[in-house]
Amino acid sequence: MALLARSRDLISPLLHPVSTLNTILIFLHLRRPNPWEPPTLLDSLISSPLNYICTILYRLILVLRGHPFHPPKDKSPIRVVCLSDTHSLTLPPSAVPDGDVLIHCGDLTNSGTPKDIQAQIDWLSWIQGRYKYKIVIGGNHDGWLDREVRKKGLCGGDRKQRVQWKNLIYLEGRLVTLEFEDGRGRGGKRKLNIFGRGDVPRCGGDDFAFQYDRGKHPWKGAIPDETDVLITHGPPIHHRDLGLGCAGLLEEVWRVKPKLHVFGHIHWGHGRESIYFDECQRAYETLLSKSAKGFFWDMVPSARWMDALNILRYGVSSLLWKWIMLGPGSNNGGLMVNASVMYGNTGKLKNRVSVVDL
Repeated sequence: MALLARSRDLISPLLHPVSTLNTILIFLHLRRPNPWEPPTLLDSLISSPLNYICTILYRLILVLRGHPFHPPKDKSPIRVVCLSDTHSLTLPPSAVPDGDVLIHCGDLTNSGTPKDIQAQIDWLSWIQGRYKYKIVIGGNHDGWLDREVRKKGLCGGDRKQRVQWKNLIYLEGRLVTLEFEDGRGRGGKRKLNIFGRGDVPRCGGDDFAFQYDRGKHPWKGAIPDETDVLITHGPPIHHRDLGLGCAGLLEEVWRVKPKLHVFGHIHWGHGRESIYFDECQRAYETLLSKSAKGFFWDMVPSARWMDALNILRYGVSSLLWKWIMLGPGSNNGGLMVNASVMYGNTGKLKNRVSVVDL
């Protein structure tokens, strides 16, 4: 029997050459081991060279368009400090910039127990600064915050236990209106409408919080029209998401068009991306939403080629309109920020905290 098992082990790689080659490429770091890691150049070319080239083109267009918006010239800016995915770890005070609003986009903990959640609340509450408001939502690792997970007793601790939110505002499908004094001596106030919700497409077991099946997303009509700042735990599809974001969330974001959308969840997606809700963005999202059949099929003319040409056409048009017709400072777009401070899956908080002036 031992000889038979050993023979099977030797023959198996020969029967599955593609799998064996893929394993070797992963070992050599030429391909990614799973979808939660960033794709390598080889991954991108095998999947779709057209998508890869158009993504570079689209990001170049965004860079050339400049800042998507600027704070009002006649009023004090509202500084929003954003972080996400601390996973039971804390940052030193020097790593968290001062601001008017501090936002945490979920995955406060790894275990999701009330004890660990309380520890993160205590840390966020302790962070010094001139923050007038501190806002938190839950993530899929914060099991105790989900009523259904809590009822099933899957997150440790007493089901009836409570956490003390202290000076934090916890949002779970709720809109708050925040007021800020205009610090330039002109009197009056500025307001921000902020909506937060932690739901994400299913990515784990029953002990994970706020999960939904992709075909039954909860986003349609869920975000109030007046939302200025949207906080979600997961990203919309095609934006700072490694292709793992939610299409339903993207549709809702198009409907509401918030000035700032902050999220986390996909650690390797950390960074920011300008959003204009225009034909160029629509062409880019349409291209990525269509199934790519691989390297050789991308060489065959198809409807995807037209989407690629539309990215170029509308992108050039947007640049000409801005720099020839309107000039610097004319953009009126929005911003998406993946605020994860966890550096990939290293277990270390190495990503910089994001700061946005509104």
